[in-house]
Amino acid sequence: MGLAVGIDLGTSNSCVACVRNGEVIVCVDSEGRHTQPSVVAFGTRSVIVGHRAKKQLLHAPESTVMSAKRLIGRNFEDAEVQRMKARSAFGVFRGDSGDPRFRVHGKAYAPEEISGHVLAHMKRIAEAQLGEVVDKAVITVPAYFNDPQRQATRDAAQIAGLECLRILNEPTAAALAYGYGRAQKKRIVVYDLGGGTFDVSILRVDGDLYEVIATAGDTLLGGDDFDNLCADELVRMFEAQVKQSFADNRTVRMRMREAAEMAKIALSESEEVLIDLPTAWRTVQGVDHAFTYTLNRHTYARWVLPLVQRTLLICEETMRSAKMNMRHIDAVLLVGGMTRYPLVREAAQHLFGRMPDTSVNPDEAVAVGAAIQAHMLTSTDAMTSPTVLLDVTPQSLSIRTMGGHCDVLIPHNTPIPTEQSKVFHTAVDQQTEVRIAVYQGEGRHADMNELLGQFVLDVPPMPRGQVRVRVTFSIDVDGIVQVRAVDDKLAKEASIRIEARGGMSPEEVREAQLDTLNASDITPA
Repeated sequence: MGLAVGIDLGTSNSCVACVRNGEVIVCVDSEGRHTQPSVVAFGTRSVIVGHRAKKQLLHAPESTVMSAKRLIGRNFEDAEVQRMKARSAFGVFRGDSGDPRFRVHGKAYAPEEISGHVLAHMKRIAEAQLGEVVDKAVITVPAYFNDPQRQATRDAAQIAGLECLRILNEPTAAALAYGYGRAQKKRIVVYDLGGGTFDVSILRVDGDLYEVIATAGDTLLGGDDFDNLCADELVRMFEAQVKQSFADNRTVRMRMREAAEMAKIALSESEEVLIDLPTAWRTVQGVDHAFTYTLNRHTYARWVLPLVQRTLLICEETMRSAKMNMRHIDAVLLVGGMTRYPLVREAAQHLFGRMPDTSVNPDEAVAVGAAIQAHMLTSTDAMTSPTVLLDVTPQSLSIRTMGGHCDVLIPHNTPIPTEQSKVFHTAVDQQTEVRIAVYQGEGRHADMNELLGQFVLDVPPMPRGQVRVRVTFSIDVDGIVQVRAVDDKLAKEASIRIEARGGMSPEEVREAQLDTLNASDITPA
């Protein structure tokens, strides 16, 4: 039996933690670093992950993949996939299943494989520090991840050689890290702004009970967007300076993005920072052009304020959904690397009218909460606290009806596990089958939502409205969706367990698992 750990699989950085002898240990690498960049670099003979891979980003961007989590579980036609395709030096193309794939050194990789390499790297870091085999994990995801994204994350765990004990929402994990063992009774807000996503959850903590009241988020709002927006501004300045367009020059754009990220980090501590790139652009004739600019907090705030305001609107929407006002909140937790930036902290403080609680590390809290959950799921110690986590479904589940409308069976923020039923009638005379198409999302029309799956129930030919079909949705504690339809008269039934559309096939997952387990991040790429 191997150890169970908690892994925060982040867009920009990842973290792994474990409970040993009643204490939570955040695992560190050989140089004492608690977090690892979620970056994978492919060489001719090996794969490297983490800090060493990120160093390769500027020198070999065409073979170094970052921010893969933003594409996991998505379709190739998704707007975010197209944005990454335009920005990335590595190739992004449409896979046979309609999902996005990366092309590096002529080989195709799915986002799940990239995440699998990151998870395997975190697994090895934990094993090196703990001196034991790690084979199980609780893995966290943004609360607003949909069903395909969650299932793709499970595939990534399998690729890494890990049994996924639970897919846990990141804000819930952070709340667990905050409240575990404190015997508190509070209503808290978790404001989670990470590298690629934003989530906000409102929870009631009562001793060992953690109940999510409402959650919302944006899976396309995070530190990456702040960096890209800043980089776009720097590129525009540089274009004006040298009178040259860099719309298709990914190398220049990558250098500017790296400069933007470093500037953001520096501005977290200083009022201004000097951006100095001696070789921002090298012409085909070998002439170097430098770029120098002093960026201050005021200018940076002007650029990124719309992104911060988007997070505040989501917070206000979540408060309304929970039927609460700011006076009901006892504590505000800030989680995710972007919450270190002063503008973000000040905005959250102003909105909620209180100083954020600083008792949790924003970079480590999610992994710590996941580790606590992993320990509770695997411990045989009778003294282990019987903590109860009550989560909600982040997005509404519905079926498509006549005219392309969506009829909601399970509204968002419904506590899970849950089961809901509704009766529908046939809409056409002599109809012989009913197609049940399952959607997830808040749009009133089907084409505004995510199609999770569909199946067909055969029914007897009768005048319209004479056949009654009872459709039942159920969601288990892991968020897995099951749908069944029953002809009320004949008791004939059809059902489907929602599986991720597109993505990797089971055979591809097994092959990727072998490749990942055989890969080494010891040999330099």
